[in-house]
Amino acid sequence: MNQRENKVTLQEVQQARLEIETLVQRTPLVRAEALSEVTKIHTYLKLETINQVGSFKIRGAANKIRKLAAQKKAKGVTTFSTGNHGLAVSYVAKQLGMRSVICVSNRVPSNKLSALKRYGAEIVVSGESQDEAAERCLKLQEQEGLELIPPFDDKHIIAGQGTIALELLEDLPELNEVIIPLSGGGLLSGIGYTVKQLKPSVKITGVSVEGASAMSESLSAGKPVEVPEKETLADSLLGGIGLDNCHTLSMVASYMDDLILLSEKAIAKGMAFLMEKERIIAEGAGAAGVAALLERDFQPKAGHIAVIVSGNNLDWVQFFKALREEDRHDCIYRNRDS
Repeated sequence: MNQRENKVTLQEVQQARLEIETLVQRTPLVRAEALSEVTKIHTYLKLETINQVGSFKIRGAANKIRKLAAQKKAKGVTTFSTGNHGLAVSYVAKQLGMRSVICVSNRVPSNKLSALKRYGAEIVVSGESQDEAAERCLKLQEQEGLELIPPFDDKHIIAGQGTIALELLEDLPELNEVIIPLSGGGLLSGIGYTVKQLKPSVKITGVSVEGASAMSESLSAGKPVEVPEKETLADSLLGGIGLDNCHTLSMVASYMDDLILLSEKAIAKGMAFLMEKERIIAEGAGAAGVAALLERDFQPKAGHIAVIVSGNNLDWVQFFKALREEDRHDCIYRNRDS
């Protein structure tokens, strides 16, 4: 693991909560009645989907940008993103009257590009992967003096995402497990670290895409590795973790207890279950935790599980295409008793 890691502290997470409170609303934790009935476990959904940009990413972006020095704010910010982080950075920058330049790959769905434009961001499309978009972003940083707002591998970003854990434990002291979408690891690092400091017995479960999880491969290798991206309903879970990763790889290794890798069919089923049974719209990554629960062999037991529904920036064309290509009864959850 990278020895340059400088761990986030609980005090920094608590400070982040105060830093972002004027920009980020507290999100609800709701009981998932249909999912609880299926799993025979008390299951709750942490709805980061109701944030102003439709995802958890606003927390880390707000914390990072608010902490910038005045001269850096004056020059503006840039980032690379599969979509949601870019939306968060552009939204926060607009609220604070700052310039934002967002670098994306050709894989970012059109709905997210449209949203970026609504927030006044300048968009630069470069390459076929997040890593290629990152290279373009670094050049902009050097050429124009823009401040880079990393998507995940940054102390302030991680601390911002960790504020979710503070809300979780306040709303559900009985918490036994948290299921968290996993890509670059900022969300899991923030929640996992904070939860383990306050209630070490809670199980931290990560969920990612089968055959395209750079974090999973990097954990196995014991160092950051590159993994080719692929077409997936959970496009927000794509992207590398950075070959010079300083924080998230070691933090995920330290605080994650289990990792579940999902097929496309499972992701589609999770999205459809949320939409049909819980009346909640979520993108593939946002529904990944629900998909993971539906894949488990259910055994009735006591427990309280929270699932992080991380975002709702759904590409409807992609979603309905997936449903048409698979037999509908395989994609959409079927009652196991029928």
